[in-house]
Amino acid sequence: MSLLIVAALVLVLFQLWLLPASLLLKHTDYLASSRDNPPPQSQLQQRVTRAGANLQESLPAYLALCLLAMIQGVDLSTVALSWLVLRIVYIPCYLFGVHHMRSLVWVGSLGCLIYMAVKLV
Repeated sequence: MSLLIVAALVLVLFQLWLLPASLLLKHTDYLASSRDNPPPQSQLQQRVTRAGANLQESLPAYLALCLLAMIQGVDLSTVALSWLVLRIVYIPCYLFGVHHMRSLVWVGSLGCLIYMAVKLV
């Protein structure tokens, strides 16, 4: 389970820092500045931002549930891995505008969190 927590944090690093920064490479002056006046965002950059915000909303629950599972000795590694895989799949679904698939993936990841919570009660 601890490996899944580390993997989730790597996902955060990728989705909240590396991916947005890679889309701003043509604005290196902005990246090196105090970032007071951001450059206009493309549609793809806006989607990256929204997908990152969505991850930030569900990540605390995931981390808390993983830690509780470790403390209680409950094996939820398969469901935790499923959540992580669904969150990875969510990124291209959001970025490329695959709306229905994105919604199904999001519901699946939410279902994983609910299942984990129920198993820990």
